[in-house]
This record gives sequence, structure tokens and C-alpha cells, in this order.
Amino acid sequence: MSVLGVAEPEFMSDEEIAIFNDAVGKFFDQHAPEKRLKTWEENGQCERDFWREAGQAGLLGVSVPEEFGGHGGDFRHDMVVVNQTAAKGAIGFNASLHNVICVPYIVRYGTDEQKKRWLPKMVSGELVTAIAMSEPGAGSDLQSVSTTAIKDGNGYRINGSKTFISNGQVADFIIVVAKTDPNEGAKGISLMCLETEGADGFERGRKLDKIGLDASDTSELFFDNVFVPGENVLGNVEGQGFYQLMGELGQERLLIAMGAVGTIERALEATLDYVKQRKAFGKTVWDFQNTQFVLADLKAKGAAAKALVNDCIARHLKGELDPATAASAKYWCTELQGEVVDKCLQFHGGWGYINEYPIARMYRDSRITRIFGGSNEIMKMLIARSM
Repeated sequence: MSVLGVAEPEFMSDEEIAIFNDAVGKFFDQHAPEKRLKTWEENGQCERDFWREAGQAGLLGVSVPEEFGGHGGDFRHDMVVVNQTAAKGAIGFNASLHNVICVPYIVRYGTDEQKKRWLPKMVSGELVTAIAMSEPGAGSDLQSVSTTAIKDGNGYRINGSKTFISNGQVADFIIVVAKTDPNEGAKGISLMCLETEGADGFERGRKLDKIGLDASDTSELFFDNVFVPGENVLGNVEGQGFYQLMGELGQERLLIAMGAVGTIERALEATLDYVKQRKAFGKTVWDFQNTQFVLADLKAKGAAAKALVNDCIARHLKGELDPATAASAKYWCTELQGEVVDKCLQFHGGWGYINEYPIARMYRDSRITRIFGGSNEIMKMLIARSM
């Protein structure tokens, strides 16, 4: 049982899940030693070979149906991969983006031909995915994207730019949010599937210099008259992009909430270990009543957050998670993540500001969670609309 004292939910108790969890953990121990992870940080991205190794080990496309080359799992299997990635410190390996955000678009909205064409390669690691939503002038307001995909013969020409794109440097399959009809607002948005190899006019821009998530590449992308065949419109129907995006954002926000709770647990574990060893004024930092009261408060809040997330996961597995509840989980858990990590860093004193300590990295990495997946201000708007 974790430091939060919340038992594992019943839906994770299957022996098959436990076996898979053990196998994934061993994969990271063997293939992602500390030296390799350090290289990812230095280079600002996970190297392409690791994706193929992960594919061979069965870590990619775990919930893709077997008929399309996948492993036939469900969201619990995705959870195992995401949780082990975080627990082993392999943050640069963006399995959460690939498995839980990008691949499901093809599974749920792709035609049979599109599924047969792309999913097996996503499962093997031959194709690494990204989704290009944000633009220099459009973040959470997806209806305001200016990138266009205008009909040209038997295909489309994409023009525009994207920014803050995770996996931007390594992805060779990008779901591009573009307007196929610039005059129709949300109804004019389509999702264009771009295979980058040999795509004339496609250019990767800067690998952006972030304050955290050092091993995870975040990039600019540019599209200058990039041709995409007509059969690359997701679902083979124009104008469905906005609705497809809205259908998947709930799972993305649940994923972010899950990650926030995982960080809360790791921050408390690291801090308890530190304060029970560190001495000040003749006793350990843990012996001070203020330390105990603050950490007790954080544990109680963290336990409530984990219970909320577990309930959301249970609903999601039944297909019953509504957008407002997903928004509530994302908002509450990421705000708490910021509070917990900040207060835990304070207990480390000056050492909390040194990057070699896990709490310092958690502090830098946590700040983005209140922004991506829709800012927390947007989350509060969604929650209010449901009241």
C-alpha cells in the first residue's frame, strides 16, 4: 500500500494485470538504466530505438484490438505502462501520449482501412505518434486554429504552424488539427493524418527549451503546402474533427489526473524519507509538530484525490465518465499536485532546489499539468456548465 493508504481498486486486482505490471517493470529495469535516462535528458528526447524495443516487448498499443495487430487489452493495461514509466523515471518515453491519446483516435474513429494500415505499425513502434493541436495564437481554444487543409485534387494541402507539440522531433505519424472549411468554425475542423516520411513542405522547428520535463521533446512544426491524400482524413469524413477531439479529451484529462496523483505519492514518499533522516536543532525534521501537521494534511488531501481518480477510472472502464467529472479530476488533482510538491520541497531546505534531488525535478515537471490538456481555467468553465 502506498503512502496515501488507499488500497488498490478491485478493477486492478486481476492476476493477469499483476503479471503484466511485473513484466513492464522488468522491461524498464533492463532497457532504461539510469545512464540511458541521463542521455535522454542531455539530448532532450528519448531515442527512436527505444520505441522499437518497447514495441517488441509489447508496451505499445496495449489496448489496440488483436485484429489490428494489438494486444487486445483495455485502459487498465494502458495504466500499467503509464504508471511504470513514471515510477521508473523514464519520463522521456512518451508512452502516455502514444498509447492513451493518439492511438485511440485511430481505434475509435478510423475506417477499417485506416486501422489496418496504421495500427500494426503503431503497436510495433515503427510509427511513433503525436497530435498537433496548439498554435502560436491558439491554445485551449481549438475552434480558433488557423492551420488549413484545403482540397486539392485527390487530397489536401496543409498550411500553417503548430507549437508545444510533444514527440514533435521523433514522431513520424502526426494527427494535425486543421480547418478543411475555414468559414464553418468548429464544423469546419478535420483531423488530418500525416505520415512525415517524404512529406514535402513539412518541417520540424525548434525543440523548445522548457523549465521541466527535460527528457521529453516539445517542438514547433511547420506545414508549407504539405500534401495529404484524401484517404488520410480521420474517419474519411470532413468536418468531424472537433467532435472527435471532444470525445477523446476526457480520457486525456483523466490521464493527467492520474499522473498528478502519482507525483503526489512520490513527493510524499521522498519527503518522508528525507525528514526522518535529516537533523536540525538536535532532532529530526520529522520530530517537529509543524512537519507532521503539514504532511498529515497533504496525505489526507492526496488520499481524497486518489479516491476521486480511482472512481473516475472505474467509470471510464464502464464507458460512463462524463466530461465535467474528468475536468473536475484534472483540475483538482493538478492544483493539489502543485501544492504538495511545493510544500514537500520546502521541507528539503536548500537541497530541494538542487536538481539531483527528485523533489526538485518534480517541482519543475509539475507546473505544466495545470496548463496542458486544457488549462485549469477552462476546466472550471466546463465544471460550471454542468451545474
